Order: sequence, then C-alpha cells, then structure tokens
Amino acid sequence: MAAADADQPTGLAADALREQYGEPSPIALALIKDHLDEVHRQFVAHSPLVCIATVDEEGAPTVSPKGDAPGFVTVLDERTLLLPDRPGNNKILTLSHAAADPRVALLFFVPGVREMLRVHGDAEVTQEPSLLEHGRANGRLPPSALLVRVRTAYLHCGKAAIRAKLWDPERHVEPGTLPSLGKVLTEQRLVETRDTEALDELVEQTYRQTLY
Repeated sequence: MAAADADQPTGLAADALREQYGEPSPIALALIKDHLDEVHRQFVAHSPLVCIATVDEEGAPTVSPKGDAPGFVTVLDERTLLLPDRPGNNKILTLSHAAADPRVALLFFVPGVREMLRVHGDAEVTQEPSLLEHGRANGRLPPSALLVRVRTAYLHCGKAAIRAKLWDPERHVEPGTLPSLGKVLTEQRLVETRDTEALDELVEQTYRQTLY
C-alpha cells in the first residue's frame, strides 16, 4: 500500500455490512421507543449498575460505570432520567464531557436478568437542589447530577449475557486471579511505597470511607 493510502479505512463499508447481515429483526425494531415505558421504569428501579458513554472534545467515546443501590437512577418522567454523581477519582470525565457535548448512551444491568436496557439521549449537569434531593444517600447530597433527556429507549436481548454466563456464580474468578489495585500500583511503580499489602489495605479503607 502506498504511503498516501496508509490512513485510509480498509474495513467494510456500511452498505456492505448491511448486505452481509441482512435486515434487522422486526421485533428488535419494534422494541425501540422514544420514551421510557413501564417496563423500562421497572428496569431502572431494579438496576444497581449503569454504564454511561460520553464523547470528548475530539469526538472520542468514553464509557464509565456508575453504581449504587438499586433505583439510584431516578425516572422523573417518561422522557427524563436523573443520575446522581458519587465520589470517585475526580477526573470528572463524564461530567465534563456532558457539559461540552450532551450526547450520551446508557446501558443498565440488573443482576440475574439476561436482558439489558439501552437509553440514548442528551444530558446536562445540574446542581438544582430539588433534583439533587433525589440522589441523597447516607444523608449526603451528591455534588451534581446528570439530567438525561431520553431520545430512545429499548430492551437489549440476552444473547451476550447468556454466552458470557454473566450471572453464573461458577464463573466468578478466584481471589488473586487478577492482581489487586495495590499490586498494580506498586509493580508499575506508580506510587513511592513498595508495600503492596499496606497499599491494598489503604484502598479497602478508601472504599469503606468514601463511597458517599
């Protein structure tokens, strides 16, 4: 390939992909709605974990997990969700991206349920006191929340979760299979200390004391 062509995409074009895969399932298309229906509301109410995708200033996507007690995301009405912020690493990528570009996508999980809920919409960061009250936890208000205006919402089939055996306890990895965060930090020399055990305890202490 010539140097001038090095940056040209070589993958299949969209029309070729459609020819390869055929038309989407009518049932999958019928599930797509422009609002949150009663089933969507129930799903959100039982979900303790949602992954949210935003785009940065260059249009590159970023995905971040958000989790809390089931129902921590509030359905304000059929077209509006409220996602409270919780203490994290203070990179605030999701918030800063949403403040600059409102486009977001959310994927809700419910433990034991194979299907997932997908929501697309536009978000804004809010500090409106009456809205933050919805996110109060352990007596504390979140510093901010994302107000998501829903454009589309639909259930995603359970094939991925079934193939992954996502909720099968026998698939849980044994402790120590993956390195602890403390071990990663010390082995990659990202901190001054080389005491992995002490650093792991510090991480656990942080988890216990700064969840809210």
